[in-house]
Amino acid sequence: MNSVASYRPRALQRGLLLLSSLLLCACSALEGDKVDYGAAVQNTPLAVPPDLTQLPQDTRYALPGSTVSASNYGGGMANSAQAPRAQTVTPSVPGLRLEGQGGMRWLVVTGMTPEDVWPKLRSFWEETGLKLTLDEPKLGLMETEWAENRAKLPQNFMRKIFGALMSTSTLDLYRTRVERVAGPNGGTSTEIYISHRGLEEVYRENNRDNPDGPRKTIWQPRASDPEMEIEMLRRLMLKLGAPTEQTDAQSDRQTAGLTDPAQAAPKTAQLEQRNGQPVVTVREPFDRAWRRVGLTLDRTGFTVEDRDRSQGIYFVRYVQPPKVGEEEPGWWARTFGGAKPLDKTPRRYRITVRSEGNQSTVAVLNAEGTPESSEQARNILQVIVDDLR
Repeated sequence: MNSVASYRPRALQRGLLLLSSLLLCACSALEGDKVDYGAAVQNTPLAVPPDLTQLPQDTRYALPGSTVSASNYGGGMANSAQAPRAQTVTPSVPGLRLEGQGGMRWLVVTGMTPEDVWPKLRSFWEETGLKLTLDEPKLGLMETEWAENRAKLPQNFMRKIFGALMSTSTLDLYRTRVERVAGPNGGTSTEIYISHRGLEEVYRENNRDNPDGPRKTIWQPRASDPEMEIEMLRRLMLKLGAPTEQTDAQSDRQTAGLTDPAQAAPKTAQLEQRNGQPVVTVREPFDRAWRRVGLTLDRTGFTVEDRDRSQGIYFVRYVQPPKVGEEEPGWWARTFGGAKPLDKTPRRYRITVRSEGNQSTVAVLNAEGTPESSEQARNILQVIVDDLR
């Protein structure tokens, strides 16, 4: 009796230790990746031993000017085992750099036109596991489908067992904006902006048609994630040929800048009233204001149908989101209560960016080009100024 009684606690302890070990192993196996949108697994080709005469022809990782052959590959197996391998640092690519200001981050590609970059962007999103629902080279816009980032699932053994049944209750969408800019020495460069939009599934406050019935869930917008925007730009840098050391250093610096007060940009946008019309004053020159407004339109759910940089006009469609506490009336309320459904009709507007010396102004025109002074126009500009900060 005593031996059985004394065995049970030890067996329990061993079981708990084993379970803890499994949990730690599972966590360590699943940590380290911020993105998992279901990209196809790339098959890794078989490695060729260095003592064979036929070596792979892929020399992407060879230093410029070096020649790889079986005879000089580390002096053979015996020599490589005796002599330590020389440490080399992969040179950075000066034509690729990640820049940022305030809450805005973008990738500068020197010496490549938007036409050169576009096919690589298509391939990048495909490799990430996201399909494109918008692919407009003339507008310089790409947009992905809504997708679930399964890297946000709990990093434990439960994911291995029940991963297919688990959900994060969040969805992500990315829009890519490509801008042509003047490069050094009269050449052409390209700026690439990646903006993130998010949805989250939440329970409704109540059910007016059936207060005692089961609670329903709805999808509602959530704040954009600047860190995911930087992560996607980092991955794009790798896709375009930058080494890991360069991409990690630049992305870490930009991520730190999101929370570093010393790097925070001062408030540059303010909503004002001029001659009865609401306008946003941006204390920046036209070029930067134009790009910042474009990124804001991407982040905040506007559909850009066309743009004319020479005239400073974005042609957009916009649906006014419901107010706080406002929800779509149910069948009972519509049928017997006379409640009207929410207006979800997209309306066309023109968002103008005008230069005024060292600053710029942003205004809203209707589809015909007449200045808008309605509450809707003020709401649109408030959305823009909130994102521009």
